[in-house]
Amino acid sequence: MTRPSVSAADIKPDLDRLRRRGLLRGGLSLGSLALLTGCDLSTHSGVDAALWAMLRFNDRVQAALFSPARMAATYPASAITHPFRFNAYYPEWQVRQVDPAAWRLDVSGLVADKSPWTVEKLQALPQEAQITRHICIEGWSQVGQWSGVPLHVFLRRVGADTRARYVAFSCFDGYSTSLDMASALHPQTILALDFEQQPLAPQWGSPLRLRIPIKLGFKSAKNLQSIEVTNTLPGGFWENQGYNWYSGV
Repeated sequence: MTRPSVSAADIKPDLDRLRRRGLLRGGLSLGSLALLTGCDLSTHSGVDAALWAMLRFNDRVQAALFSPARMAATYPASAITHPFRFNAYYPEWQVRQVDPAAWRLDVSGLVADKSPWTVEKLQALPQEAQITRHICIEGWSQVGQWSGVPLHVFLRRVGADTRARYVAFSCFDGYSTSLDMASALHPQTILALDFEQQPLAPQWGSPLRLRIPIKLGFKSAKNLQSIEVTNTLPGGFWENQGYNWYSGV
């Protein structure tokens, strides 16, 4: 039986979605997409498989290019964006709030110490500040100032197995994301407690957020509730909907 032909117009929405994620630099033909992925593009399931294969390929390329010595650019205080733009998967009027005094950070997975953490305990750890650029997948960026605990300090303090592959983050507002271990241990990856030298306000992720300037902005999860060290790929809120998982910049 002859397979129905598929034109570029038939899968244009899928290719447009893939271009938006930054995977197609300068365009990608149907023929080269099929060649790279080995997928049958005559069906919608084939197109989906091809797109997911390209996402996985892109992850591997970015991971291979990673260097712990490569730093994101830092800026002077004069470069800080004012006003700083709110962004989340919900509108600002739906910002979740929690009492910092009652909040606890849960730790699980491949760690020696699973005791919960308070804001005060986190404040007692070494702190670092950074003025770095937040780069949104939607195409805009802005410079902000954060300070907090380097994630590598925290992971070693709880006895995390740094040979594990992933670190997963869950948030009390329903969001989630995850990092490869090498990115989690990067010197500029921090658990931010402060924004512009003040404790995080609810719209910026109070009381604790992830800040990782070597990744696209959606990786810097707000409103952290738990951290898990694991060898199972955790995914994340946007990653499970087709966004590039590695998302390095």
